[in-house]
Amino acid sequence: MTSNKVELYIYDLSKGMAAALSPMLINKKIDGIWHTAIVVYGREYFFGSHGISSCNPGTTALGQPLRVLTLGETQVPYSVFIDYINGLSESTWAGPTYDLFHHNCNNFSEEIAQFLCGCSIPKYILDLPNEVLSSSLGPAIPLLVSQLEKSARPIAEEQERARENSPDLEQLNSQIEEVRYRSFLLEQRRKTIKEKLAKKDRKKEKKRKKLQSQGSAIPVELEEVAMAEPEVNGAESRLPTDQVMDLEEEERREEEEKKKSREPPVVYKDLLDAKTEFDALLGLVDGKLSEEEQRSMEELQVYMIGDEGSWALSDGFLTFIGRLLHDKNLPNEVRVRTLNILALAALKDDVILVLHQDRKDHVLMNYAFDIDRHSPEEQEALALFVANMFENLSSSEWLMYISEWSYNNQQTSNIRVTTKVAVHSLLSDLPLLQERGTAIIHNLACKEVKSVVCICILSSALAIIYGKKLNKYELFKILLEYP
Repeated sequence: MTSNKVELYIYDLSKGMAAALSPMLINKKIDGIWHTAIVVYGREYFFGSHGISSCNPGTTALGQPLRVLTLGETQVPYSVFIDYINGLSESTWAGPTYDLFHHNCNNFSEEIAQFLCGCSIPKYILDLPNEVLSSSLGPAIPLLVSQLEKSARPIAEEQERARENSPDLEQLNSQIEEVRYRSFLLEQRRKTIKEKLAKKDRKKEKKRKKLQSQGSAIPVELEEVAMAEPEVNGAESRLPTDQVMDLEEEERREEEEKKKSREPPVVYKDLLDAKTEFDALLGLVDGKLSEEEQRSMEELQVYMIGDEGSWALSDGFLTFIGRLLHDKNLPNEVRVRTLNILALAALKDDVILVLHQDRKDHVLMNYAFDIDRHSPEEQEALALFVANMFENLSSSEWLMYISEWSYNNQQTSNIRVTTKVAVHSLLSDLPLLQERGTAIIHNLACKEVKSVVCICILSSALAIIYGKKLNKYELFKILLEYP
């Protein structure tokens, strides 16, 4: 799967004036008044009073950024990202929602960074003091941001043009976007090929020198490396077709080898039937839902049984799921059936778009955090849901997110909750829950996780192996307090 670099462009709106004037204005020195933008897929995206805008990187009125921070890599397809950003531009990140203090460009960058690669932007940017924004420097900020928007293209306008009745204009816009994206992909491909060729030559050169130092005969193909080097460097901009094809064939072989050697995740694809689970849930909640919740049930039916995409689910869908999971007036079976349906949804490749609705209220993860307080049936269904989340790379990475929030006066995160569910399940006396906990442990072991997660998993595994159950309170205390 193709990955793309995600960068954060950091600008100082004051161009150094804040550092000079802040001691006089607020009796406190600050380094800058920060404006940020996300750069990905060859475009720069930011938020202002006109909504979400985009432009070529570094072409706003501010010029080149003060700093460029690489946030990571994303495997979210470009088409999915554009659909996502267009949806935001019409809802939570529309122009009128702009608020200098609580809903600004930096908050937008944080949300997009979380969506693309599960990373946060630097804390010092998000924590720009209120006294700075409310001082005489504050009123200048929206004016500076509006200057940026003049040199960018609002996402909303792009959508508006796309809705115009002229088929020719619509086709032209579509072709322009396609050419831009293909150009971006081509450039990425060229870079990758050049890097792989260089790596291949370095390997051959290393092997040649080793044979030379041993006094062994050097094969003809290794002799050619040194002789061909100037020629390759001289023709950097254009690679021979046969060389590219050989490289791609070699890359395919490497990918196949990686697939064969990679441990597949343990998931439960054939354990449940979507229609059976949905019909059972529908019967349990019949007459107990509001009009809006009934619409959410219809959306769930379209998504799970109609096999439509996540577009079928509205923005408030997880609020409905939250009610089914947390309302103690509903029968216990409602929660079990809901979790079973979520476990089936976790197998769908676009489930990540549903999960990203959980960034604000953490409905799913807060419920999972309380696994030890739920009934045995709920615990088993919850463990099934978490295990199945490893089916797709994007949802498994979501389980690894380290961004923190406060729940019940404790700091937690997705990775902490995932580890707690795994450890609790493995140490359970329930055979089925223990089996599903083992699946989660296996899936975690195939990922790159923090050392403290490894320690928790190893401790619980050793407890099972030696037949001595650890003190769960102490184990969870370690789990919840790691930095």
